[in-house]
Amino acid sequence: MPDVEFQANGGTAPGYLAVPESGGGPGTIVLQEWWGLEEHIKDVCDRFAAEGFFALAPDLYRGETTDQPDEAEQKMMAMSMERAEADMRGAVDFLAGQDGYQGEGVGSVGFCLGGGLSVWAATLNPKVRAAVTFYYVMPHGKPDFSKIAGPVQGHFGTADDFVGVDDAKALESEIADASGRPVEFHFYEGDGHAFFNDTNRLGTYDADAAQQAWSRTIGFLRSNLVER
Repeated sequence: MPDVEFQANGGTAPGYLAVPESGGGPGTIVLQEWWGLEEHIKDVCDRFAAEGFFALAPDLYRGETTDQPDEAEQKMMAMSMERAEADMRGAVDFLAGQDGYQGEGVGSVGFCLGGGLSVWAATLNPKVRAAVTFYYVMPHGKPDFSKIAGPVQGHFGTADDFVGVDDAKALESEIADASGRPVEFHFYEGDGHAFFNDTNRLGTYDADAAQQAWSRTIGFLRSNLVER
């Protein structure tokens, strides 16, 4: 699928769009890890399209990617949240305006940095009616969780060096208390950070856990976004 440009805060932003073969279905934005919009995130968008979703990954680093952890951390810390917020708002609106878009709202899904941004996106645009966070990392503060308009699902490994189980459970409670929305976090025993990423450089990929988390994600989005 081709790269696209979409409207964002009076300007344009780049992204990667995957379209379901049928030409119709619900939509979700997909938010990148700290590496940038690289092939794994594009593949996740394609997998969503194969499940019948429009999937758009905004390119938050504007074409830059890296496979070096130090450089990835620098890019993450240097990221403008003001621009990222505009990109995420615009991406949601773009999906909701697609010919063939169906449903009661747009989803947000993200991984690592994108896991934090997925929840953030749910506070920015009321069209986000279901948010999924994989191993939430958010170094730029936190949004107003009370603005979340739909349920939240989370996926965390119990051996994650970046996000401890206690921290994840505290986040689960904080989001639920602030938003009043259903929040369900799933924990995968013995798994480390980025267990879903089959290209990850940490050696933590777990195919069984990844498939289980994917099935839960698809079911969660369908149950909350598809008109009944």
